[in-house]
Amino acid sequence: MGLFKHLAHAWNNPDKDLWKQRLIQWRQEPVTIRIDHPTRLDRARILGYKAKQGFVMVRERVLRGGHHRPTIRSGRSSKHFHRRLSLRKNYQLIAEERVQRAYKNLVVLNSYPVAKDGNFYWSEVILVDPEHPVIKADKR
Repeated sequence: MGLFKHLAHAWNNPDKDLWKQRLIQWRQEPVTIRIDHPTRLDRARILGYKAKQGFVMVRERVLRGGHHRPTIRSGRSSKHFHRRLSLRKNYQLIAEERVQRAYKNLVVLNSYPVAKDGNFYWSEVILVDPEHPVIKADKR
C-alpha cells in the first residue's frame, strides 16, 4: 500500500481519544480559521490541493440543525406560518459560500467534510490565489 492508501485507512479507523480532543479544541476556535496544512491530505490531493504557494486551506464550522424563519413582528400570523425551514443547501456548500465571503481575493477550488458532532459540521475548503505568480506560471 502506498502513502495515501495508508492515510485513507487511518482516516476510516480513527483513534477515538484523538478525535475527542481535536473536536474539543475545534469548538473553541473561531468559526473560520486558516490552517497550515490539510487534515485529510489524501482527500485534499484528490480534490486539487498542492503544497505550494498560492494555495490556502481554511476550516469552516457550520451550525447543524433546523433553520428558522424569522418571526412575524407585527400584525397577525397566518394560519400556514411555519417557523422551521428545510435546508435547501448542504452544509458543505454553506461552508464554501461563507469562506468565499471571508476571502474575497481567493477562489474556492473545492472542499471536503472533516468532522461533525451534535452541534456542528466542519469542512475544509481549498482556496487558490489566481494572481499569485506561482499559480500564474503553472500550466494546469
